[in-house]
Amino acid sequence: MQLVVARIGRAHGIKGEVTVEVRTDEPEIRLGPGAVLATEPASTGPLTIETGRVHSGRLLLRFEGVRDRTGAEALRNTLLIADVDPEELPEDPEEFYDHQLMDLDVVLADGTEIGRITEITHLPSQDLFIVERPDGTEVMIPFVEEIVAEIDLEEQRAVITPPPGLIDESEAVVVSSRDEESAAAGAEAAGPRAEGPVEPGPVEPGPVEPGPVEPGPVEPGDDD
Repeated sequence: MQLVVARIGRAHGIKGEVTVEVRTDEPEIRLGPGAVLATEPASTGPLTIETGRVHSGRLLLRFEGVRDRTGAEALRNTLLIADVDPEELPEDPEEFYDHQLMDLDVVLADGTEIGRITEITHLPSQDLFIVERPDGTEVMIPFVEEIVAEIDLEEQRAVITPPPGLIDESEAVVVSSRDEESAAAGAEAAGPRAEGPVEPGPVEPGPVEPGPVEPGPVEPGDDD
């Protein structure tokens, strides 16, 4: 099975290094020195990784045969593709590779059908399921324990317990400006509040553009 593991960005420096947008949770395996990767477009590859290092939080790679900035710039926007054994599983039973999660049916705890996972987006803070609903629309489901209650690979389904408004916007709690003004007035009357621990609230996913599938293992995160 071939899966996209990274996208080449702009050149870095003058010695052939490139920045890389990582699309795997196992870059040390998929993008380590000596790895031979197919490419899209195919005419660019295959590419063999010669060196890799992290600079300012970004992975920099140099490929065999690429020795200057011109050669590095010619690789920009190339997708790097690795051969992955479809039977390969993460060591942690709570982790999953993207290809295991693709096409799972997404249902509520009572069995109500929500849709089907068509894509997985990896963000710095959390992973998102892109779920296609029966009417063709899409909804984004954060892959966090508070929302994704169960992944059942045998039954090919993901059971979710979404907060109000995540699936159906009409269920979202709406606060009017009058309510906000009343709350503010009450707070002023009560005086200053003591600073104390804050408990995390419901997950509120922001707008995200779905990206290509990433093959690294995924595990439900803690809602920050």
